[in-house]
Amino acid sequence: MTENYVALLGTKGGPAVRPGSSMPTSNLFVMNGQKIVVDCALGVTRGLIDQGMPLQSLATIVISHMHSDHYLELGPLIHTAWTSGLKTDVTIYGPDGIDVYWEGFLASMKADIDLRIEDEGRPDIRDLVHIQTIDAGIVFERDGLSVTAIRNEHPPLVDTFAFSFKTANHHVVFSGDTAPITALSDFASGADLLIHEAMLESALPALMERIGNGSDKLMAHWLRSHTFAHDAAITAQNAGVKRLALSHLIPSDDPTYGTKDWETACEGHFDGELIVGYDGIRIDL
Repeated sequence: MTENYVALLGTKGGPAVRPGSSMPTSNLFVMNGQKIVVDCALGVTRGLIDQGMPLQSLATIVISHMHSDHYLELGPLIHTAWTSGLKTDVTIYGPDGIDVYWEGFLASMKADIDLRIEDEGRPDIRDLVHIQTIDAGIVFERDGLSVTAIRNEHPPLVDTFAFSFKTANHHVVFSGDTAPITALSDFASGADLLIHEAMLESALPALMERIGNGSDKLMAHWLRSHTFAHDAAITAQNAGVKRLALSHLIPSDDPTYGTKDWETACEGHFDGELIVGYDGIRIDL
């Protein structure tokens, strides 16, 4: 039987990394024999290696939106895979603008890329990578796996998506970054697993104090663009999903709060299995 699982490589919400913190958002979906990297924050390369994935097998990457804690390490991941032996095509599915990022990365690394092609005999990385701009609807269908997207609500961005990964036997939904939306309950209806971002409401004031270079605009962004844990649980309950995994945790690095606090926040709102994500957790399907 084909091995099917999701690994949460990075579970921190936001781009900052502090002593003791987890890493920002990256995921590995393995379904129907296909390995799909979903979001590429700082640490994604190490996260994939720790899951035992040979980097030269990298083939499919999906990016949910253009915030740095979801695509900062996209270029370095592909480049590192290339120096690790990658010689087959890689397709990046992402929102408008991901092509500009990739071209900028190639420009910044031109001297190194040209040198390695000439000096080491590597294939041209520029010929291996293909960009597919996504919209709501079908992202791709391949070998029994269908990936579809809906726009979620993560202002001020517009091109920001949730994804459904469905095979004949498994259905997993990834919320992306979003405020609570009814459409996501419909999108995730009956799924085996919903991976949903989450904030711990009581911890936000202390987090604001620790950040240091934000203003009240940052708190306003959290409140209009993200989802409290209890609201994620309500979405999961309304969707009738079997399991809910909380990720993109805000905060993820405050020792005052732990797994029990997230569980308490969801109590009475979701009666399925609750998983509080942490870096490297593998969830078998």
